[in-house]
Amino acid sequence: MDILIVGVGGQGTLLASRVLGKYALDKGYDVKLSEVHGMAQRGGSVMTYVRIGEKIASPLIDEGCADFILAFEKLEALRYAHYLKKGGEILYSTQEIMPMPVVTGAAEYPQGIENRLHGTGIDALSLALKAGNSKAANSVMLGALCKKLNFDREVFEAALIASIPQKTIEMNKEAFELGFAAV
Repeated sequence: MDILIVGVGGQGTLLASRVLGKYALDKGYDVKLSEVHGMAQRGGSVMTYVRIGEKIASPLIDEGCADFILAFEKLEALRYAHYLKKGGEILYSTQEIMPMPVVTGAAEYPQGIENRLHGTGIDALSLALKAGNSKAANSVMLGALCKKLNFDREVFEAALIASIPQKTIEMNKEAFELGFAAV
């Protein structure tokens, strides 16, 4: 299974890929991760490849070959939709984070993105705030991913808990549950 995780720097996409990688290892699969995060610290685009299978040689996913795209921001989902293979699926957060050209007035945020994605959108930001912190939006998305892909919920949640700071466990568990229930 080839999963592309995309978002904006600071949204927790890299943590999400590590949780997914831990889950795959815990289930006995080979897994390869590769991160591309150029200007991520300044709100730039972040992309992580996650490849899971019996034996994985390369960590990269070619365009048109991803089984699943998990997007933490809807414009990022659209930006990388060409990686999705025919019959693949996109799960995206409906959150809008304005890229620098929009902030400076040089461009406008595209309208009608949802109509072009043909995926499942989740208001991860609102659910994360309900769980106690906007930074838990990645846990909301991981909960939704777990349900969408019919992953072993207990093993997946354990991988999440093992990957986050102790003091945030309860909040992230709540966010995971809200995401799981959202799809």
